[in-house]
Amino acid sequence: MAKENRQPKDINQEKPDSPKKGPKFNLYWIYAIIGIILFSAQYIRFSPDRTSTSEQEFMNNMLAKGDVEKLDIVKNKDRIRVYIKVDSLSKDFYVTKFKKDLSKDKAKLKGVPLFEFEVTDLKSFKDDLKELYAANPQISKVPENPGTDPDFFGPILNTIISLALIVGVWVLFMRKMGSGGPGGGGAGGIFNIGKSKATLFDKGAKVNITFADVAGLDEAKVEVMEIVDFLKNPKKYTSLGGKIPKGALLVGPPGTGKTLLAKAMAGEAQVPFFSLSGSDFVEMFVGVGASRVRDLFKQAREKAPCIIFIDEIDAIGRARGRNAIMSNDERENTLNQLLVEMDGFGGDTGIIILAATNRPDVLDSALLRPGRFDRQISIDKPDVKGREAILKVHLQPIKVSETLDLHKLAEQTPGFAGADIANVCNEAALIAARKGKEAVDMSDFQDAIDRVIGGLEKKNKIIAPHEKAIIAYHEAGHAICGWFLEHAYPLLKVTIVPRGTAALGYAQYTPTEQYLYNTDQLIDQICMTLGGRAAEQIFFGKISTGASNDLQQITRIAYSMVTAYGMNAKVGNVSFYDPTQENTFTKPYSEETGKIIDEEVRGIIEHAYIRTIELLTAKKHEVEVLAKELLDKEVLHKSDVELLIGKRPFEEKKLLEIEPESIVVPGAESNSNTEPPANES
Repeated sequence: MAKENRQPKDINQEKPDSPKKGPKFNLYWIYAIIGIILFSAQYIRFSPDRTSTSEQEFMNNMLAKGDVEKLDIVKNKDRIRVYIKVDSLSKDFYVTKFKKDLSKDKAKLKGVPLFEFEVTDLKSFKDDLKELYAANPQISKVPENPGTDPDFFGPILNTIISLALIVGVWVLFMRKMGSGGPGGGGAGGIFNIGKSKATLFDKGAKVNITFADVAGLDEAKVEVMEIVDFLKNPKKYTSLGGKIPKGALLVGPPGTGKTLLAKAMAGEAQVPFFSLSGSDFVEMFVGVGASRVRDLFKQAREKAPCIIFIDEIDAIGRARGRNAIMSNDERENTLNQLLVEMDGFGGDTGIIILAATNRPDVLDSALLRPGRFDRQISIDKPDVKGREAILKVHLQPIKVSETLDLHKLAEQTPGFAGADIANVCNEAALIAARKGKEAVDMSDFQDAIDRVIGGLEKKNKIIAPHEKAIIAYHEAGHAICGWFLEHAYPLLKVTIVPRGTAALGYAQYTPTEQYLYNTDQLIDQICMTLGGRAAEQIFFGKISTGASNDLQQITRIAYSMVTAYGMNAKVGNVSFYDPTQENTFTKPYSEETGKIIDEEVRGIIEHAYIRTIELLTAKKHEVEVLAKELLDKEVLHKSDVELLIGKRPFEEKKLLEIEPESIVVPGAESNSNTEPPANES
């Protein structure tokens, strides 16, 4: 398949050799300048500041003393404005009024009204003036300018500027909200709230991830590549009467590469590719989710043939009506619209839906039926071969030592997903750089694996000597049980160096790649996990809280044996495991059966504990040797244990064929319930 680098349609990337350009002078600069001018204009006074006074003060202190030059009488406002002679401004009355001597600014104050007051009746005011003139002939009559307002245009201009400023800000705000930002054209604006938020990878767009970057998912890659081929060569499949699948659902644990596979599909497909998350449909406004679904499929019809990828579809695809208390009408309306668009009355051709989730058990059954998601592509955690291929991809940009054994490294990372392996590779490179190395070697990867599993190493953590001895014997008990139990996992490393927030030490094993577990294997795992608690009981006569994590693991395994796998004769071949978790408030068994289950679980654990005590009592010398060496060196590897107590007796034994009647199929819960990567104390 031809590979083509593509990028989102709405992303503009600069050429690497092009010089950096300064800020561009666009239309928004002009808007900003206009806004500043209009805002500043609000503070420009088109008439000077005037001091308020009273009619009595005007008559007695200004007019009677001959300081008034002229009056402006504003009829429509019943307001009088007073002009003072500039030579009179040096008097104490005016200096006190203005708190300074204004006579120095005669040129600026010429023809400027400095006082104003309101009157209740202009006719009465004029009569009072005539009486004052008649009673005081020495007061010369001042000229009056009736019926005019010298500041008539000032308030009008202020009003016009205020309205223009409000309208301008409103227009800018609406344009920005409507376009989703200064760049425009987005779908995040308030007027585009019902628009789809999908990112379009059109023909010619550049995506740096291709199928070459996806390793360890060979079967899933074939399925996804076939979907791309459906759209490229439809006649190849329709010529025989077949129909192109409507959709495919990528299902798998977190970190296994579901989204990465979709990115590679966007990089390889020669058709438009819409990418969005399930939460992009969710909004606080009612009806927005359904509107965005309609808009998404409207855009897809215009670009058909095309692919729509919805990541984390469980955000909108949860089963309806399962719990009336927790129901969400808006989410259910969005799901209803999605169901109709995927396979409704008017079906679409040329649109393939690709979705990803790690919670397929919570999805609505109408969404999973054929016609909507015709295929469910399972993406599990990689096996040894897959992990080795993933390591090769992630080690390409890292300088590694020539002595690095990828196969051995893949064997030491059981249960790791692609994201975990990527994290280990990055941590190893950082650890090697911290040590000043020129290349990353095996020890750096082992330290990185320890850090990912157990957390950050805390060598400076202060632990009392007697507590350190308990930890050493606890971990030695785990190691000896794993060494001498046939079905236990092979020991890889045991340490008493504190890590993380709670782990004071741990024993790391190498689980075998298997999917079927019989009763003997599970019992041996329980015994191995109880080894730490048993060693404390034998050597100290008392137990500590260090086995809390061990007890959680064995309880989970024992209850799975009785209630899920039918491995108990008294309870029988029944399974009470409910993968859909629909019966949240009711148990699928009676109280009497519940008592039997509890008794049988306790019996399994008690029998395993007695067996562990007997084993460690018989191997007491080996436990002491291992514990003392741990106290001395703190970290022991498999080769160190072989030198101390000899090789594991089951190393050379070949795996015998298991009889069919002893096989159990644990199902999806087997790995999580029975494969602890390490026993922590």
